[in-house]
Amino acid sequence: MNLRRILTQPPVSTLLEPLMWHDGVRGFVLSQVEKALRKEADECSPESCPRQVQLDRLDCAIALLRGIDRIMKRGIVSKQFMRSLVESFLGDIFLNEELAQATKKLGFEPPSFITISPTGKCNLKCRGCYAADAALYGNQLKFEVFDRILNEKRRMWGSHFTVISGGEPFLWKDSGYDLISLAARHKQDIFMVYTNGTLIDDKLAERLAEVGNISPCFSVEGFGPETDARRGEGVYEKVLAAMERLRKVGVPFGISATATRDNWHIITSDEFVDFYFFDQGALYCWIFQYMPIGRDQCLDLVVPPEARAEMVNRMWKHVREKQVFMVDFWNSGTASLGCIAAGRGTGYFYINWDGDVTPCVFIPYAADNINDIYARGGDLNTVLELPLFKKIRAWQEEYGYGKPARETDNWLCPCAIRDHFDRFYEAVKETGARPITPEAKAAIEDPVYYQRMVEYGKRIKELLDPKWKSEYVSSYDVSPAQEEAAEPAAVSPR
Repeated sequence: MNLRRILTQPPVSTLLEPLMWHDGVRGFVLSQVEKALRKEADECSPESCPRQVQLDRLDCAIALLRGIDRIMKRGIVSKQFMRSLVESFLGDIFLNEELAQATKKLGFEPPSFITISPTGKCNLKCRGCYAADAALYGNQLKFEVFDRILNEKRRMWGSHFTVISGGEPFLWKDSGYDLISLAARHKQDIFMVYTNGTLIDDKLAERLAEVGNISPCFSVEGFGPETDARRGEGVYEKVLAAMERLRKVGVPFGISATATRDNWHIITSDEFVDFYFFDQGALYCWIFQYMPIGRDQCLDLVVPPEARAEMVNRMWKHVREKQVFMVDFWNSGTASLGCIAAGRGTGYFYINWDGDVTPCVFIPYAADNINDIYARGGDLNTVLELPLFKKIRAWQEEYGYGKPARETDNWLCPCAIRDHFDRFYEAVKETGARPITPEAKAAIEDPVYYQRMVEYGKRIKELLDPKWKSEYVSSYDVSPAQEEAAEPAAVSPR
């Protein structure tokens, strides 16, 4: 019997779950996991991955472990959700032997997850929403398609984690199912759901606690004034009320924040981190740099390059000193080994309410449509062979993914569309990818948009290249394990 089955089947799983409630036992278990992670990082060759990249990834993992410990000490994790953490997260994600089997069968490492927006419907109309005006049309995935995607990715790739976005995901309903009852059909999986939080009343909170495998991620823009200014009057208070409901029933949650020119300094402040992580009990935080791709797209709202460079320092300071799991999908490129779009190994791709398949949530250009792929007899592996996806993955490899450390370009500037728009533009044009919104069509045809995006990428690279070269690609880049094993004369001073 393999390790995953040993840990997740009775009687072991029934013993492990109650033990995790004991602070001393849990502290010992987490310390051993942390020790193993540190050992793995120390033994990793700096030739295969820059030493500081290894430390960034280690610090993120430790921050998540400390976050789990914090919320358990506060008693805001239900027994059902702990059971899901033990059986699904530990057994099917952390100790995922199915992934190794899938990699061997396919000949390459498959994506770790998919982001799915099952509905374009939304009860809000936020400024700059990447989904543009999808709510006006109310399109959504059929239950049969949604359910098949979840089954296929688990069966073919060993993928047990799914990100749900929107629209507002809790508005999705089809064939007698809503999001919570669908998640109940897939108890082997963990779902993280981006939500505006306004629909989470007492009944829905209780259902989330009962199903035990959904973690809501609340969208905030800072505090009350910033959130209400973008999302609507009174939204912030509804979000805080929803957080309180989830704490009472023991459902772990996180937050997401869109960084703009106007609020970047707020969402990377000590006050923001202390309030949401330590007062409200958030387990994680995702920061999304505003992308000018959706409703009322505006290049002037983009975080200025100089401010983004400062965000890098602030974010890693919080991760290391406060030990909070705070990840910026652009500035944390080192933690993900660069761009994770287009179905890269350990990465993901995106399927929206119309069935359009795009490399990333923030790339509004479709390579195909999942409904059409299924109608032609294809499956999720078909998606990985789409020309746009292959083109982007080729760029990722050229940029450094899978290459020796000395051949890795700057992962502080990892984004295909944001930081390397000229290369992204070429990929879209060469593969004939289809804009999925009028705004996307206008952007790809606008020479001013092209020029400003390219200029942004050049400027941010100018600012962050010195940091990358001095902190990540040093000629003295050796691990502690290698330093200890080497002869003194053979080791250059750090």
